[in-house]
Amino acid sequence: MWLPFDLHPEYPPGGLPRERLLARYGPGMTDHVRRFFAARGLEYRPHPDVVPNSRAALRLAELAREHGLHERFHDLAMEAYWHEGRDIGDPAVLRELAAAAGLPPAETEDVVVSSRYLDVVEESTRRAVSIGANAVPAFLLDSRLLVLGAQPDEVFDGAIARLRELPVTGK
Repeated sequence: MWLPFDLHPEYPPGGLPRERLLARYGPGMTDHVRRFFAARGLEYRPHPDVVPNSRAALRLAELAREHGLHERFHDLAMEAYWHEGRDIGDPAVLRELAAAAGLPPAETEDVVVSSRYLDVVEESTRRAVSIGANAVPAFLLDSRLLVLGAQPDEVFDGAIARLRELPVTGK
């Protein structure tokens, strides 16, 4: 199950200029991600100018969850960001994605212009940080083992093998 996690709550509402991110992590970061995607038959097309603040998208995903449309909205948002290079912090983009997912326009607008569901996003983020999540995606396997970031299959194979060795405690 996907839960909201605000990896960078410090990003300004309009997002972070991409050049600031590249200055922090180095130009090789984009090449690394592009190779990771290519190895899986995917094309990586980041937005050329901005790394979006995804808080509104996370809040809209919670509206979608309420309507039984979380998976649809989540998939559309991921496709928009990772493949199409769209700014999922832009209210116009979010309205379009919500409409495509089948969310009610009036409720969508309420979420886009308010802080509705912010408490859900913040609490989920606090819980994730408390167990060590500091990257996305973050996978909690069998409530016992955390795997951080987009990882190759071998990492998950190793994590599953490790789970077999770990004692089961108070589940």
